[in-house]
Amino acid sequence: MSLAPSTPPAADSQPEHPSQYRLLRENRFAPFFWTQFLGAMNDNVFKIGFTSLLTYQAVLFGGIDSKSAAFLISAIFIVPFVLFSATSGQISDKFDKAFMIRLVKTFEIAVMLVGALGFYLHSVALLYFCTFCMGLHSTVFGPVKYAYLPQHLSRAELVGGNGMVEMGTFVAILIGTIVGGAAAALGGHGAALLGGSCIALALLGRLVSAKVPVSPAAQPDLVINWNPFSETWRNLKLAHADRTVFLALMGISWLWFVGATYLTSFFNFAKFVLSGNADVVTVLLATFSLGIGLGSLMCERMSGRGIEIGLVPFGSIGMSVFGIDLYFASRGAPLLSHLSGVSEFLLQPSHWRVLADLFLLAMFGGFYSVPLYALIQTRSQPSHRARIIAANNILNALLMILSALMALALTAIGFTIPQLFLTTALLNVLVAIFIYAQVPEFLLRFVMWLLLHTVYRMTTRDLEYIPEQGPCVLVCNHVSFVDAVVIGALVPRPVRFVMDHRIYNVPVLSWFFRTVKAIPIASEHENPAVLERAFQLIAAALEQGDVICLFPEGRLTADGEIGQFKSGVQRIIRQTPAPVVPMALRGLWGSFFSRRGGAAMSRPFRRGMLNRLELVASAPHDPVTLSAEQLQRAVAELRGAWR
Repeated sequence: MSLAPSTPPAADSQPEHPSQYRLLRENRFAPFFWTQFLGAMNDNVFKIGFTSLLTYQAVLFGGIDSKSAAFLISAIFIVPFVLFSATSGQISDKFDKAFMIRLVKTFEIAVMLVGALGFYLHSVALLYFCTFCMGLHSTVFGPVKYAYLPQHLSRAELVGGNGMVEMGTFVAILIGTIVGGAAAALGGHGAALLGGSCIALALLGRLVSAKVPVSPAAQPDLVINWNPFSETWRNLKLAHADRTVFLALMGISWLWFVGATYLTSFFNFAKFVLSGNADVVTVLLATFSLGIGLGSLMCERMSGRGIEIGLVPFGSIGMSVFGIDLYFASRGAPLLSHLSGVSEFLLQPSHWRVLADLFLLAMFGGFYSVPLYALIQTRSQPSHRARIIAANNILNALLMILSALMALALTAIGFTIPQLFLTTALLNVLVAIFIYAQVPEFLLRFVMWLLLHTVYRMTTRDLEYIPEQGPCVLVCNHVSFVDAVVIGALVPRPVRFVMDHRIYNVPVLSWFFRTVKAIPIASEHENPAVLERAFQLIAAALEQGDVICLFPEGRLTADGEIGQFKSGVQRIIRQTPAPVVPMALRGLWGSFFSRRGGAAMSRPFRRGMLNRLELVASAPHDPVTLSAEQLQRAVAELRGAWR
């Protein structure tokens, strides 16, 4: 058995850090991206145009109540998500996704023909019906969209791919908002222009979708349950089977609650709080769209091109902070006796604070959403991934309906729009606390990510050797007191560490170690009962498919060299055989947390800030014949001369 690294898997044989933008040049991504882009743009040309006409030119439609129009349109649009998401998830798993995309885009053309007629006749009934059909169009497309990406992108590309899709979606929303708002401002002629634009975008989307590559069905023999109620319940149970995935779904759905509250309030916010006309609404929506688009794009770089769920708490904190500040910024906005245009609006200094809050709130929303989508895609079984996404859409729709009901109820009892925003921001704090209390992995990854991105410059090499699923044993050298933090932050899967029982039982810290499911261990002469219990826990964890990390030296290095590996590592890897991946930490020797020059953590700023460190891995080894000496040599070769 060779200890030399073999060639990395083909899926990651591309350049080490390829740009996410290169996907736009590849046939497996570009046609899908532009199809999604055009569909999102068309949705918003229609919805924003319709909402703007009802808000600012209600007389054209027989005097409809303008204050409730935006909330009603939003509610009608999302009703199909509740009724048909479960069915659409099954269809997406059963049929080729490229075929489904083209079918949906053909349906969109028919819907927009009806919508154009509604605009021409100024028929609210036809336009409400068209709104429902566009919701149905998006209901069917949603599971296809998020199940398509992991089928065509490698794990290393998923965050970048999701970020590109999110960015594209919100740029499309921005353009659709501008086109829809500008057309609606033209009055009667604008209604006709809206209808023609919607038909043209639907035709172009169908043309582009013809180039989406074949995407074989995940479960072609699936028997579809056409009862939406029983299937909805079954999908929710399927999603609930994995607690982390289910809470990720709830986290995404909560983001849709927050986003829907803001987006559907912008018309009334602009008109009654900021004294702005329809063009000011466009500015608000554009600012919000640019923020979430930028946040989505930044996720890939901030996560080191991996799936970094530590960004989720970071995002939720920012959303709450800037949501609360938006309330105070709105209170300082001057109330004019007339509706101002964009130029007059931007001349007010207080309005710039409002725009900054909206932009930053949305940007942190991007940090929050992209890792959650990538987490769901990677931790869901491919055979029913589309149905998990369908469950997500159901939850999204329910939360968006709840958002509309909350907004209508609060405004009915006298809440102002700024007070509605403050209520939403405070609710976001409570929901975040609940989710992170249920799944501490999110918060712990955030703490790790924050510490390691402010103190160190980190790089990784060949971590793709760590299996994406199933049990695995990581074996690494032990340099400092933060080794586990570094490994936990850089390895894409949750890792359970085996650690000294005395440190494990340190007051206060013991809560943290129990939360991350660390396993305490002792030497045989020190406490044989703890040692035997550790072997049992490690075996059980591997049988459950967990990743275990061992430091076989049993102590921190005192001279920077790798100490002798204890024989207990052989018992661990042989009693429950699993792939054994040698790893090496490089660059931590001499840091504040190492024992170079004396006791660890006794000489702060020993090496300054932003020190470079690296975590490297090699190909998995067969646990049956592997010895402690062979493992020690493998780790030493990986580490090399850089300590």
